[in-house]
Amino acid sequence: MDYASRDLIDEHEGILFGLKILEKMANLLKGKEKVEVTDIKDMVEFFQLFADKCHHGKEEGFLFPAMEKYGIPRENGPIGQMLSEHVEGRKYMAQMVDSAKDKLRTVSFIDAARNYIKLLRSHIDKENNVLFPLGDKKIPPNVQTELLESFEKYEEEVMGRGTHEKLHILLNAFEKKYLS
Repeated sequence: MDYASRDLIDEHEGILFGLKILEKMANLLKGKEKVEVTDIKDMVEFFQLFADKCHHGKEEGFLFPAMEKYGIPRENGPIGQMLSEHVEGRKYMAQMVDSAKDKLRTVSFIDAARNYIKLLRSHIDKENNVLFPLGDKKIPPNVQTELLESFEKYEEEVMGRGTHEKLHILLNAFEKKYLS
């Protein structure tokens, strides 16, 4: 059986890879090395589009409501915790965007990037190892199929055709530039 969570776990791999690149950028800046401001903006845009708009959009719009419907609590529960972490992540993204406007404010960017990296790594671990397995047990197979179809439609409508591919090309270019 195909689980909706599998799609999200696969996306987590891309997000974790992006975090590695962001961490390298922050470390280079910390060491007083040059990182192109356009690269920083592109990397932050990757997280805005892929991690937040696409990935978190699927969770917030489809998976979490289905989990709630089948008995996983939002209030004082794991879904509420994940949602509050989405909000916190958006705050760090906004700080990164703000610190890269006009002239790069390096210290501000590094702080926001490191907080974002720490938050998302922990967040992904909780989703992959606690929340998603719980949802997989509770959400029936026919609903899992519907969720996967909704994810596909959402991605096409909200992200647009070819956006995923462009973001993967960006990550590949940054891998060569920053991780090789």
